[in-house]
Amino acid sequence: MSLINVTNLTFAYDGSYDNIFENVSFQIDTEWKLGFTGRNGRGKTTFLNLLLGKYEYSGNISANVSFEYFPFHVENKENNTLDVISDIFPDYLHWKLMRELSLLKVSEDVLYRPFDSLSSGEQTKVLLAALFLKENSFLLIDEPTNHLDMNARKLVSDYLGTKSGFILVSHDRSFLDNCVDHILSINKTNVEIQKGNFADWWENKKRQDNFEIAENEKLRKDIKRLTDSAKRTNHWSHEVEKTKNGTRNSGSKVDKGYIGHKAAKLKALRT
Repeated sequence: MSLINVTNLTFAYDGSYDNIFENVSFQIDTEWKLGFTGRNGRGKTTFLNLLLGKYEYSGNISANVSFEYFPFHVENKENNTLDVISDIFPDYLHWKLMRELSLLKVSEDVLYRPFDSLSSGEQTKVLLAALFLKENSFLLIDEPTNHLDMNARKLVSDYLGTKSGFILVSHDRSFLDNCVDHILSINKTNVEIQKGNFADWWENKKRQDNFEIAENEKLRKDIKRLTDSAKRTNHWSHEVEKTKNGTRNSGSKVDKGYIGHKAAKLKALRT
């Protein structure tokens, strides 16, 4: 086990006045199966690219693992699949490769066909198998279900459930639920990590949202109560000033009886 440490991470794109991340700090265990969630535009892909070293940033990201990105960019898709795998991981062992492909229900004959002749689902499975062969690596898996049918999604999800050491971005909630044990979420003001699958995180989020709504409603009522109280106090003060100036008496002298009556009434109101 080792840790990926993110300390005081701050990043903004050139020309932008708004930071995507600002003084963000957290730790990731490299054995975790992390689901990565957050609204579109919040910075999920940006964070993956920061881990890959594609952008400059302030703060620190330290790790004793290498980061591997899926979908892996294949330069020469006309090559045989076995050659593509060799480009990804030259030191692979054939029996380990066959073990991974067997788990993904991929037949051996696929290895001797041009990579571009494989279906999109077969390409997804082959690339995942090759990347998981690499030791001391941490996979950054970005939307692996895009080209998978329902059966293949279940198969790949089960496969990922047997693995560890990855961050998974997917909009498929059931896919996430089946294969992650922690959730990394990018929120409006912070980044959080929570133990459990997506369903656990979602339930906690709804409870937190409902609590915040209730607190905001309580605060709104408190503000209205204080505002109304201030208005009443101001009105009473104004009435007292009017009685002091004799504005309720048409004569030139102040009606002291009227003042006493209003003062007593005001006192009664206050008590």
